Amino acid sequence: MNNHRIGPVAVFAACALALTLTGCSESNSASSVAATSPAAAATTSTALEPDASTVPTDASPKSSETSGPAKLTVTDIRIGRHEGFDRVVYELGGTGTPGWRVEYVDEAVQDGSGRSIPVSGNGILQVLIDGSAYPFDSGVEGYAGPNPLPGEPGGVVTEVNGALVFEGVTQSFIGVTRPDRPFTVSSLSGPTRVVVDIAR
Repeated sequence: MNNHRIGPVAVFAACALALTLTGCSESNSASSVAATSPAAAATTSTALEPDASTVPTDASPKSSETSGPAKLTVTDIRIGRHEGFDRVVYELGGTGTPGWRVEYVDEAVQDGSGRSIPVSGNGILQVLIDGSAYPFDSGVEGYAGPNPLPGEPGGVVTEVNGALVFEGVTQSFIGVTRPDRPFTVSSLSGPTRVVVDIAR
């Protein structure tokens, strides 16, 4: 029986080949995982939702400018309750991205007419949405729901009053049970919305 000995050079070459193949295999596997991992997938619109676990802590005025020309009309207003805060949603139709100016006021006074508007509650949050347009300019039907829109029982929002347009601005008032409650403001797309969260 013939015994064949494998020399040191052959052993070294075999090991080097095995390591090279293993490295290629791991590299290809990692690329495949990266291409199919959820993190590599496109971000969906739900990633734009405000963090429902964060309770507002600041009551100072908030503002944001429009992104270029906008013709937007409020088509719906909703009030909802979350853990630790109430949410008011202004849904808008039309074109462009809205801006806003939101702050507490001593009295609800209608722009243009100067008329005082009664708002229930112990505090009034004025919401001004910039980039607004009348329905005949935006091409969408305006909000036709209850006015004022009553808040959820037991919540901090007592009502939302008005969604009137004057000189490119929608004016609305949010009544709250206690004055100077912390709040945040954000905008969403698909559909376009301005969201006001108010801490309970």
